[in-house]
Amino acid sequence: QPCWREYLTTRIEQNMVVNCTCPISECRAQPTTAFICSILSSQDIIAKYEKALLRRYVECCSNLTWCTNPQGCDQILLKDGLGYGAACSKCSWISCFNCNFPEAHYPASCSHMSRMTCAKCNHGFCWRCLKPWRPNHKDYYNCSAMVSKAAWQEKRFQDYNERCTFHHHAREFAISLRNSISSIREMPKIRNLTFVLDACKVLEQARKVLAYSCVYSYYNQDTESMDIVEQQTESLELLTNAL
Repeated sequence: QPCWREYLTTRIEQNMVVNCTCPISECRAQPTTAFICSILSSQDIIAKYEKALLRRYVECCSNLTWCTNPQGCDQILLKDGLGYGAACSKCSWISCFNCNFPEAHYPASCSHMSRMTCAKCNHGFCWRCLKPWRPNHKDYYNCSAMVSKAAWQEKRFQDYNERCTFHHHAREFAISLRNSISSIREMPKIRNLTFVLDACKVLEQARKVLAYSCVYSYYNQDTESMDIVEQQTESLELLTNAL
């Protein structure tokens, strides 16, 4: 048992326990879950093993996925029946299940967002500094790094990028404001602030749409429908600024 315990503990710590086999090279038998749990004595190691099993199960189920919130969320989502606008029940993050971009990005299409993803290896990167989104580049739309001089010589790209960044900053402000109001709402003798909270939620959604409208407009500038899109975007921006 001590040998098995050390072997299994090492495999779990290295995240290699799933589908592990008997340590004897000629034997391909796989230890069962009941056997592994009976051998292990540390509850922390058992918990890590159970998490590994859960990750494996989610990866094997085509209709299941993890919440894609870059700030971290361990919620499992069911893809079936989830259309645009369905949010994670735990963190309220809205994911896109059709591409590698970590957030729902209407009105920009997945093909627009995939231009920031390698078509060969699906590596996702920041369109400003070219660093990967994960695991460390959490503020993927709020990067202050500079790309090559050639990219910044194109004024149109710079203009749309600055507009997109502005709306993301404004969205973060709306989220911060909503959180502040939520804490005030809990205080005694404060009147109902439901209307203000609802307004903050509308602001969040509007700023998000405006941000990804910049991406949509940047890649579709020459299409016949862009005049209407720009008019609608301008109208939405004026109303959002007023709100």
